[in-house]
Amino acid sequence: MIGVMRRVRDMKAGRSERHNVPAGGGWQRDIEGALGEVALAKSLNVFIADHNDMKCPDVGSVDCRMTPRENGRLIIHPDDPDDRAFYLVTGAYGDYVVRGWIRGGDAKRVEWWTDPSGGRPAYFVPQDALTP
Repeated sequence: MIGVMRRVRDMKAGRSERHNVPAGGGWQRDIEGALGEVALAKSLNVFIADHNDMKCPDVGSVDCRMTPRENGRLIIHPDDPDDRAFYLVTGAYGDYVVRGWIRGGDAKRVEWWTDPSGGRPAYFVPQDALTP
């Protein structure tokens, strides 16, 4: 329900996608993203809270990034906080794996800067560089 509420709230507010994410698929992203945050919260033994402030951490004091790709990389954007931990969660449809984490500042390495989908350059951290 958190993912649905987020999507409806963003639509009502007229918010556009961030970081040049292509339009469409927002329902899936918001719902899967919320489910990934719940999986991370359970693994960290903390509560998840939905909030309107995009600058607040996703789960407790950390952020969660999702990808359905089992071998996917953790995406870090230039404006992500350097001192915050970012966790990678992979999976879909209720089956998720917490892959590991890295601090934002440590993830901003030149060799990880890439633009695999075109128009969305960011730091893409490989799973083997994450702290388990």
